[in-house]
Amino acid sequence: MTEQLAVAVLGANGRMGAEAVQAVEAAADLNLVAALGRNDPLETLVDAGARIVVDLTVPESTEANVRFAVDHGMHAVVGTTGWDAEKLARLEELLAGQPEAGVLIAPNFALGSVLASAFAAKASRYFESVEIVELHHPDKVDAPSGTAVRTAQLIAAERSAASLPASPDATTSERSGARGCDVDGVRVHSVRLRGLVAHQEVLLGGPGEQLTLRHDSFDRASFMPGVLLGVRNVAAHPGLTVGLDGYLDLGL
Repeated sequence: MTEQLAVAVLGANGRMGAEAVQAVEAAADLNLVAALGRNDPLETLVDAGARIVVDLTVPESTEANVRFAVDHGMHAVVGTTGWDAEKLARLEELLAGQPEAGVLIAPNFALGSVLASAFAAKASRYFESVEIVELHHPDKVDAPSGTAVRTAQLIAAERSAASLPASPDATTSERSGARGCDVDGVRVHSVRLRGLVAHQEVLLGGPGEQLTLRHDSFDRASFMPGVLLGVRNVAAHPGLTVGLDGYLDLGL
């Protein structure tokens, strides 16, 4: 019988954390050894023998959580936002001293969303214009979403590689925020509305046509296959991986 992977979930009392706890418990190849809430000591991870830590907490604590995991020889799968370039650089420096440790930071665990972002990035080099609309529930604290930022960055990289100019925009007069925010030259618009969970549209326009790539998560259960994929693969990918697409053979 294959040995079970010892998994701990941080943020287990939150909506995503609770889903992750159920998903890990239901997986025959995984063993949930700890489920920590906000005030539970991280030392519990060591006592429980955790080998992989799933961090679904808050931006204020995620960096310290991941640092603790890496310092103690654990791998980390992270769905918490707030990882800017400075924090990522500090994490890479930390991982340089722990060459066997793997950390996955995924802005989105929904496989459909990851695929839609990858497809949109590839398609963007064939269209003159591109903009992103992301729609979430009103309890979400960050805007734009990490998924939208990641999608915009992927799109910007593809268009830069193809030497494409910025999307045309003749706006000279606007109210603040009317054109969304600028992420690496890509406009991103955020909607917060009761009844939504997590949704994103990438709008691509060319002369006489429009292509829309949309993904909808109607329930947080949609994120769990990606969480489990990350848990099962993180040990085989030492160092830092940003984006679940890094674990997928997209062939793009």
